[in-house]
Amino acid sequence: MTTTDQLGEGSVRSLFFKLALPSVVAQVVSLLYNIVDRIYIGHMAVNGAAALTGAGLFVPILTLINAFAMLVGSGGAPMASINLGKGDKKKAEKILGNSFTLLVLISVALTIILYLAAPPLLNFFGASNTTYPYAIAYARIYILGTIFVTLTLGMNLFISGQGFAHTSMLTTVIGAAINIVLDPIFIFGAGMGVKGAAIATVISQAVSCVWTLRFLTSEKSTIRLKRSRLGLEKNIVKSCLGLGVSTFVMLATESLLSITYNHSLAFYGGDIAVGAMTIATSVMSLVTMPLNGIAQGSTPLISYNYGAGKSDRVRKSFYLLLASCAGYALLCWILIMAVPQVIAGIFTTNASLIQYTKAAMRVYFAAIFAFGFQIACQQSFVALGQAKISLFLACLRKLILLIPLILVLPHVTANPVFGVFLAEPISDATAAAVTTATFFSRLKGILEHHTK
Repeated sequence: MTTTDQLGEGSVRSLFFKLALPSVVAQVVSLLYNIVDRIYIGHMAVNGAAALTGAGLFVPILTLINAFAMLVGSGGAPMASINLGKGDKKKAEKILGNSFTLLVLISVALTIILYLAAPPLLNFFGASNTTYPYAIAYARIYILGTIFVTLTLGMNLFISGQGFAHTSMLTTVIGAAINIVLDPIFIFGAGMGVKGAAIATVISQAVSCVWTLRFLTSEKSTIRLKRSRLGLEKNIVKSCLGLGVSTFVMLATESLLSITYNHSLAFYGGDIAVGAMTIATSVMSLVTMPLNGIAQGSTPLISYNYGAGKSDRVRKSFYLLLASCAGYALLCWILIMAVPQVIAGIFTTNASLIQYTKAAMRVYFAAIFAFGFQIACQQSFVALGQAKISLFLACLRKLILLIPLILVLPHVTANPVFGVFLAEPISDATAAAVTTATFFSRLKGILEHHTK
């Protein structure tokens, strides 16, 4: 029995953890690409706090690049898994080839547009005279490596989607290890500061990209990246982008969210408030990325068995996903509420920034315990090929709730900065409740319709 065939026959619990744990490790390790950069930058002897804030201003652009990679990968990989479940390997390989071509085209366009647009964008995001030089220095170099980022993120999902969880994990582990080694060499040893951090990240992403493509073109891969499959086909492109758009919206709105947060906080609280948000969003990544790892690890299991018409295995997979996500989110909430100052101290030695961030984090993360339900149900809709409802729920938390609240609450609270941070827990709790209720009301119908 091949690795892919086991998705439909092996123990659901064993397969879930076999797939989810390497995916979680991969997600956590991938955080090191940027978290390690920020930790090293924040501890620079000269202007460390300003450099950290400047690097943080690049987050919306970074998130947008990731969003386009996931637009293709998170739509194409589940579609490939569903077709493998149906026994249609040829269609799955066409989806892989089309996704690769799309990612290359998108990467070239993003590199040109973002490189030219970086200066006005960073100013709009809230860069000051102090933080702008650091922001633009980091941005320009990172943007030049866009193709490595998009191909690594997008294509690696096709590896995990076939059930090769450990190989997928190694993609990020190898890159992160290189990044960790190169960061201090370039930042401190070569005296390059934020430029060195960006160069280290691009080099590490390039190595990860090569690793990913070598596997997908080798005989080890169940579906292979072949030249004959690279030509774009309208129906395949439409299906992949239609399913991937919900994940794209989730990430792209994260970029818009970062812009809104930074702009509002720069106006009401200045550089120290933006610096606190840089730390808070870094910690948020430590919460959400493992949750996404659990969800992405379970996606092949849900998608394959959905394609094979095995509803009981789909249900078992989902409940394991829900319990795992909810438990992890609750543990994160307890830790953040208990010692926010310790967590903030990881990113900076500036005492004033630590104290400011301590208070901000207790407000910002007040309802993060509910996020596990949001991720589990939202990503399960994607795994089941439910493009329309997953798109609506992706828009709900950020576009419909969070961004309007960021703009409104500062005008109705005594402390405008408190109002900005308060928007997060209100939207988290509301969106999680709606998403969970919607999923449970629709799951039975989705499975019954597919098996008819």
